[in-house]
Amino acid sequence: MSHALITGGAGFVGSHLVDRLLSEGWKVTVLDSYDPSYPRAAKEANLAGCRARGWFRLVEADVRDMASLQSLLEGGYDVIVHLAARVGAGASLADPCGFQQTNVGGTQNLLECARIWGVRQFVYASSASVYGLNPRLPWREDDAGLMPASPLAGTKASGEVMGRIYSHLYGIRFLALRLFTVYGPRQRPDQTIHRAARAMLEGRTIQVHGDGGAPRDYTFVSDAVDGIRTAMDYGDLAHEVINLGSGRAASLCDAIRALEGALGATARVEFRPAQPGDLPQSLANINKAQRLLGYHPRTTLEEGLHQFATWLTGSSTSSLIALHQALGGAGIPASPFPDARGSVSGLMR
Repeated sequence: MSHALITGGAGFVGSHLVDRLLSEGWKVTVLDSYDPSYPRAAKEANLAGCRARGWFRLVEADVRDMASLQSLLEGGYDVIVHLAARVGAGASLADPCGFQQTNVGGTQNLLECARIWGVRQFVYASSASVYGLNPRLPWREDDAGLMPASPLAGTKASGEVMGRIYSHLYGIRFLALRLFTVYGPRQRPDQTIHRAARAMLEGRTIQVHGDGGAPRDYTFVSDAVDGIRTAMDYGDLAHEVINLGSGRAASLCDAIRALEGALGATARVEFRPAQPGDLPQSLANINKAQRLLGYHPRTTLEEGLHQFATWLTGSSTSSLIALHQALGGAGIPASPFPDARGSVSGLMR
């Protein structure tokens, strides 16, 4: 039986991957710190269906704490999928040192653990944000013009470099997957689609930073998980950087219009100046993923937003209360949706 260590496995993308692996008969160990920036109740709900599975183990620890990683994790893994990270370009401007410690230091710790344990396959969740201000769309992995525009993007690029070093020195196969705006059920409450949807359901104004018309690459979570899953089995070159996007362009305004149809709600939009650190545009060239991983994203934006809307409107009251409290609410709102500002902006993984 194959054994995977999934860091950040209680989160949005991670929990979907855990579900997939358990359904295939894998033994899965999840490492998650339950960082307070993410509602704990929501993360626990993400893994609710996994706890009764015989080959599932949850370890609560921080990737920054090497001593805890070595004492709580037993090794014996066939693959490490490193999804744990602090995210959000704006948040990284407010706490660049914290992002460096978690995203760079934590990745260093996991790579060192892989070396000590003899793990030969390491899949790393990088980000489209590493392309930054590169104007040449669609973005290709072999384009040397990376122009990160936020501390978040810088930490993800640093993780890619560190993985290349460990691959060269210690023979660890390292695959850096540059994820493009993943959305869908279980999406984090701070992400663009989720914030806009909650604002629409509450009848609040959505503040769009920028003109909302630039191309974006929205990738449905099941398609992203397909790419991660096949990367776990990749067995050719020792180091690869691969885009995981939809390969299709849609603007933020396109996404908001599609959300209106999915939710049966009307959006009220206010345009504001672009924010520092936001990506002005994004679009993935996915030829490499198709060639190496057999990656073929299937879900259209409209289909994916309908699935997201079904999940959001079907969420339990207790889960939504937890989201409200995590976003600074001072009690239970009159309606089950948080009364947070509906501000949305650039690409958020």
